[in-house]
Amino acid sequence: MYVQQLYTGCLAQAAYYVESEGEAAIIDPLRDIQVYMDIAKARNAQIKYIFETHFHADFVSGHIDLLKKTGGKIVYGPQSNAGYDIITAKDGEEFKLGKCIIQVIHTPGHTIESSCFLLKDESGKINSVFSGDTLFVGEVGRVDLAASHYLSKEELASMLYDSLEKLKKLPDEVIVYPGHGAGSACGKNIGKESTTTIGAQKKNNYALQPMDRKMFVALMTDGLETPPQYFFTDAVINRKGYENSIDTLLVQNTHALDTSQFKKEMETGIVVIDTRNAEDFAKEHIPGTVNVGLGGQFAIWVGSLFGNVPFLLVCDEGKENEAVMRLARVGYDSVRGYLKGGVKTWKDAGNKTQNVETVEASEFMKHIGKDKVVDVRNEGETAKGMVKDAISIPLVSLQSRLNELDKNEHYYVHCAGGYRSMVAISLLQKDGFTKLTNVNGGTAAMQKAGIKLEVPAEA
Repeated sequence: MYVQQLYTGCLAQAAYYVESEGEAAIIDPLRDIQVYMDIAKARNAQIKYIFETHFHADFVSGHIDLLKKTGGKIVYGPQSNAGYDIITAKDGEEFKLGKCIIQVIHTPGHTIESSCFLLKDESGKINSVFSGDTLFVGEVGRVDLAASHYLSKEELASMLYDSLEKLKKLPDEVIVYPGHGAGSACGKNIGKESTTTIGAQKKNNYALQPMDRKMFVALMTDGLETPPQYFFTDAVINRKGYENSIDTLLVQNTHALDTSQFKKEMETGIVVIDTRNAEDFAKEHIPGTVNVGLGGQFAIWVGSLFGNVPFLLVCDEGKENEAVMRLARVGYDSVRGYLKGGVKTWKDAGNKTQNVETVEASEFMKHIGKDKVVDVRNEGETAKGMVKDAISIPLVSLQSRLNELDKNEHYYVHCAGGYRSMVAISLLQKDGFTKLTNVNGGTAAMQKAGIKLEVPAEA
């Protein structure tokens, strides 16, 4: 028996390769499927099954392409209704994989069809559970993403209560392989570890502590932040299916544009994403472009800030394929092209660039209490401490709250480390704000510099 976790940090997502006696199963694959086929080929194995824990909202799955390329059968749990051929398994149904068994455990709550998969070894002993978005490290799945006019988040939370009771009955030593890690919006506050055990979660996970159903439902439905825009689109794509493979998209969407072509596209009002790191963007960038660096949770932030619209890209040379790939992972398939030669080509053609003023935390300290400060961290972060008199506007809400800021004022903008603050400043510049300064390193650097963060009175 062989198990390999394939973790993708930019999506905080975990897929799994499971194998026994030359037969393999892939659990919750991403859209770029070559890695799974490469592992199977290297291990001289055949992909027999593609198990999906649910219809994912945060990424487009690679299940359909894997089916086409490997012939592996797609398996979902009960109450699944897809627009393509699947096996809709019964609760408790078992699938043989070599000398091992994968058993379906229906665990609705995050979604109606949500299921976990128990892996039983050659002796029939439960080795592990692939818990999808039902159980995470220190957290459980959100109950609002699949809520609709016929099923409320309260009803889903009640279902999750029963589902967790099922998992709590598993032996303490059973390994838990979750579908996501820290940073995913599929849970409120997921822990950093990539695996855990049932025993550890029964001890440390707040949602698995003894409580009645009413208390659990109240806990699950409180403090849910607005999910990224693309979540609901991706859930529909995963349910109905898709036509374009990742290979096709890489060819279609990595179209090099010269400066004149790029400018002509920009004049249509298209969203232009500069995927370089924040430091390079600060030095110089094309006016009107939005900085979302590939070095962070690129696709998540593009999907959180913009609808599924056409994009243009500005990239470091050789990074175009990566940018297109990562957008495609979240179902953003409409990239009109990228600027050939990047910002240098733009400048060489005689076009203007912008920059962003940046200060270190030690210098910023002198301005606290004198100048206006905008904190673009989320509410959970600001509740733990903020700069004195700072204005809290989470990045995901910034575009809808621009009217709260004055273009005549000078703002120091910060986040926790510097990634989100540069995204925020680029959005503000795009809207016509000119008096902006980025605080390099965010609150992490501030604390090292001795700046005290104050807990808001309402927290």
